[in-house]
Amino acid sequence: MPRHHVAPIPVLGLALALLVAGCGGSDDGSEPGTATVTEIIDGDTIVASIGGTTENVRLVGIDTPETHHPEIGAECFGEEATDRIAELIPEGSEVVLLRPTETRDDYGRLLAWVVRPSDDLLVNLSLVADGYADILIIQDDLTFEDDLRSAATAARAADLGLWGACGGPDEPA
Repeated sequence: MPRHHVAPIPVLGLALALLVAGCGGSDDGSEPGTATVTEIIDGDTIVASIGGTTENVRLVGIDTPETHHPEIGAECFGEEATDRIAELIPEGSEVVLLRPTETRDDYGRLLAWVVRPSDDLLVNLSLVADGYADILIIQDDLTFEDDLRSAATAARAADLGLWGACGGPDEPA
């Protein structure tokens, strides 16, 4: 599938601004830093080792099709979304986690904007731009909302990923 180019956002430089605004820190007040991806759960959830602690991390601002939901099963393009995040940040790779003001979701997962530091790629945005995810804005940190909305509109218009293969999100496999 052709990839849509996502221009890097100066995300790591934004980390300081997020800290000043009250975003980015962990529950114990520590600053954001690198984490190591230890497992890919699905297209919008990873497991990461952060300072010796293992955390389930939910990428904020996006929603990918389900791969093994207990009630609805697999959705169209779920496996492709999972494969894509594994390409972007494979197990063993380092990432930077930028934390929104709401730090955990209802399932106890750590919420984060995930950055690949080798090229400053905002993984959340890349998944939307390439058609592997739709946007899902539910928290009060809207740092990248405009970028996500623009990327989703462009992916939808170009029938990229789930838009071309499934007609949109939330379709059965």
